[in-house]
Amino acid sequence: MRVVIADDAVLLREGLVRLLTERGHEVVAAVGDGDALVGAVVAHRPDVSIVDVRMPPSHTDEGLRAAVEARRLVSRTPVLVLSQYVEVSYADDLLATTGGAGGGVGYLLKDRVADIDEFLDSLARVAAGGTVLDPEVVGQLLVRRRRDDPLRELTPREREVLALMAEGHSNTAIAKALVVTDGAVEKHVRNIFTKLGLPPDTAQHRRVLAVLAYLRG
Repeated sequence: MRVVIADDAVLLREGLVRLLTERGHEVVAAVGDGDALVGAVVAHRPDVSIVDVRMPPSHTDEGLRAAVEARRLVSRTPVLVLSQYVEVSYADDLLATTGGAGGGVGYLLKDRVADIDEFLDSLARVAAGGTVLDPEVVGQLLVRRRRDDPLRELTPREREVLALMAEGHSNTAIAKALVVTDGAVEKHVRNIFTKLGLPPDTAQHRRVLAVLAYLRG
């Protein structure tokens, strides 16, 4: 893969460069601020970008806003955002950029980088157009349900399936995790789409819309 890295922490940035290079990927740009990220994405059109949420000058959400801008300028450009802490609103903002255009997005805690194989697997899924959410983000969603929760019609099993979808797992991976058949998972997914009122469309688009409904529930 051709990768852009944006992180103002030099050690982490250079560590990611070395990791990806050793695994056969090409890092086309490694930058330390949001403006440079946008410029690199426009110039290089990478297969995926890895972006820190908090970058100069205020170290709040510059990285996230730059990622959103990059996706506006380069439609469908895949972005994997890294954050030190769980910020559900940041994940919500990032997923909102998918709209109907698709394009992979991911939101992971930086701790996940320590598990190299898991991190690279998540990166590959985002590059391929998938949606990956950190399990900690998914867990926090369970405590912020509103009374008008759009997911209230889902069964407990359907909620489990949707939670695993939010983490970026395929139907086959979900079946393995829940120890059920692929056909059972496909049935649950169809029920989820129906209960959430998602119109017929490509499978990936409806999966993203379902994850958005889950995130905002």
